Amino acid sequence: MPAAPSHPEEARRLAELRSLNLLDTPAEERFDHVTRLAQRLFNVPYALVTLIDEDRQWVKSVQGDLVRETSRDVAFCAHTILEAEALVVPDASRDARFSDNPLVTGDPSIRFYAGQPIHGPSGMPLGALCVIDRRPREVTADDLANLRDLAAVVEKEIAAAHLATVDALTGLSNRGGSDFLAEKALDVATREGEVASLLFFDLDGFKAVNDTFGHSTGDEVLVTVARLLEGVFRDSDIVARLGGDEFVVLLGGGSDADRALARLTQALEEYNAERDRAPRISLSVGRVDHDPAHPETVAHLLDSADALMYEAKRSKDA
Repeated sequence: MPAAPSHPEEARRLAELRSLNLLDTPAEERFDHVTRLAQRLFNVPYALVTLIDEDRQWVKSVQGDLVRETSRDVAFCAHTILEAEALVVPDASRDARFSDNPLVTGDPSIRFYAGQPIHGPSGMPLGALCVIDRRPREVTADDLANLRDLAAVVEKEIAAAHLATVDALTGLSNRGGSDFLAEKALDVATREGEVASLLFFDLDGFKAVNDTFGHSTGDEVLVTVARLLEGVFRDSDIVARLGGDEFVVLLGGGSDADRALARLTQALEEYNAERDRAPRISLSVGRVDHDPAHPETVAHLLDSADALMYEAKRSKDA
């Protein structure tokens, strides 16, 4: 089994990788969102964001039951970082580079692999976004475009100093980070003929909370709402803070929005009941469903859900 050669600028590449402080760090939602979406888009058991260190491959995000670290010698992504574009292996058992690789001959029995290089801010390849299957398969031009687009999101997260896509207060995606993922999630729902639902939330009386209790308490309320939303909705759903006191959730195909909203109502009631003082948390919500037969953009769905949310808020005030 031939190991991948070192990158032509290996010392510089490793210096950048280590300067980013990503190795041996906990999982982060900003990367896990991407691998979950890649897993769904490609309908594969495994999707990963990998980083290639000096003598190991370390996994920053993984979907599927795979180890988080392997020897660099057996890592497919060690080959990917040498490529200008995606490395595609339709059937690893028939590829001379990988046919006797222990990851092919043994668990997890890799057959199909597609990996797009991930670059740091200076352009050095750090690792890959890859999807893996246990059965041979081919890819289309659209598949490769999706893989490139998702890898670009990972690169933007790595270079978050100049393109922040995570809300600093709550840790949720912000609007810039969620819009792209939402568009891709809608693409999946449209392709699979599934209804997706977009929920637009606004805190009731939030200005009064800030005026009465102060902005630090207001911040605590926003963080509490973020945690409640994350606890109620599925990992595969996209939860974001758009700004101020506005939050949005996109439920992918197969979700039961009515049941999820009922769980959220119960969670809010339990939270408020446990507190012996104000402020209590109340949310107004607007909901729109994405019809796969008549697909619409995320921006249009947001506008529609926003309008419905304000109708719900006005009815409370009437």
